[in-house]
Amino acid sequence: MYGPIITQKTKNIIEKERKYLSYTTRVPYYPLVVDYAKGCIIKDIEGNEFIDFLSSAAVINTGHNHPRIVNAIKKQIDKFIHYTPAYMYHKPHTDLAEKLTEITPGNFDKRVAFGLSGSSSVDGAIKAARCFTKRPKIVSFLRSYHGTTMGAISVSGYNIGMKKNLGPMMPDVHFIPYPDSYRGQYNNEDLISGYIGSFKELLTTILPPEEIAAVIYEPIQGDAGVIVPPIEYCKELNRICKEHGILLIADEIQTGFGRTGRMFASEHFDIEPDILVFGKAVASGMPLSGIVAKKEIFESWNAPAHFFNTAGNPISCVSAIETIDIIKEEGLMENAVQRGKYIQDRFRALMDKFDCIGDVRGKGLLIGVDIVKDPITKERDINKTAKICWRCWEKGLILAFFSGSVLRVAPPLTLNQGEAERAMDIIEESIYETEQGMVSDEVLKEIKGW
Repeated sequence: MYGPIITQKTKNIIEKERKYLSYTTRVPYYPLVVDYAKGCIIKDIEGNEFIDFLSSAAVINTGHNHPRIVNAIKKQIDKFIHYTPAYMYHKPHTDLAEKLTEITPGNFDKRVAFGLSGSSSVDGAIKAARCFTKRPKIVSFLRSYHGTTMGAISVSGYNIGMKKNLGPMMPDVHFIPYPDSYRGQYNNEDLISGYIGSFKELLTTILPPEEIAAVIYEPIQGDAGVIVPPIEYCKELNRICKEHGILLIADEIQTGFGRTGRMFASEHFDIEPDILVFGKAVASGMPLSGIVAKKEIFESWNAPAHFFNTAGNPISCVSAIETIDIIKEEGLMENAVQRGKYIQDRFRALMDKFDCIGDVRGKGLLIGVDIVKDPITKERDINKTAKICWRCWEKGLILAFFSGSVLRVAPPLTLNQGEAERAMDIIEESIYETEQGMVSDEVLKEIKGW
């Protein structure tokens, strides 16, 4: 059999999951049951080994089971597991809050609020913005993804499937197009003026700016396919918001903690958001998220406006403190830039060999590769994308895709050059074999993607 060994041991677990778990918890990719992970390598329960180019959806930036993270967690477990910070104090909670105010963009007084997931912290950012401005309306972007709690899903513009039959959504949310230089509605000459014009038109025809609490945006639009906006657009958006007293909420859940080669992606665009939302990679896999905002914004609301009993758990907090220190002390941002450049250069070289690669984009180790049927029409090739990823899995590489046809390259920031080269060799082989018709249509019944 071609590919990894799959026995009844794996099939039993998958069948059990299908029996007991809600379908809302899974986007189907591969029959892979994780058993062990270290650095950039994952082993399944069959003993198959894979290079991880997904890092648990950009959560494991420091690599799987980094020894410093493991030791910090073990030390805290020996002290105490949890006591709610709503009623008592604990040092990891306070120390992490201090560290976050230091590393987030903006030279102003800040405060921190913790949550359990990126989604919950998006909800908190919306609440805080409305509470501070006394305004009801929120502006978000088409193709954005901010999470799945009711507030987060309401401001998400990813696709209709994630909102189907869940309405009514949170009211007073309005959407504008995100600046997309590859598939957008404006050519490069009109890109910035066209997309800024869409926002200005909203303000002059439908939405009085004095009623808008905030604009929420991703500095790099992640699940839409790693869309990187022009820096001039971001600056003009920021200027307009400041002119009208509209808060700018940066969703750094996917882009934060070194992923793009900076601690936060907002730094690439010289933006100091009023509110910054983080999650995913903050604690190297432990459940934690949060919001950093200007002091005056967080002084406008009171407990329990945004309270979760286990948020700010001390085990998660010590893991987050160690995560931040590892990223800085072990040069993971610099490594993300170097390995990211190598990967993007390899993909761009492959564009001369494979017409199906329409575009390569990203920053650091957040990279999107657009797979198309035709490089001129840019029509998405969803089936080919799925087959490429499946063949990669068969060859020992975990590679996912989102936005239907965009390869999602997001390995741990600890990726070394040898792992990067081997992974790119596998991708090149997989594209070639898919192009040659060597991957059966039958795999499309298994791998659905996002």
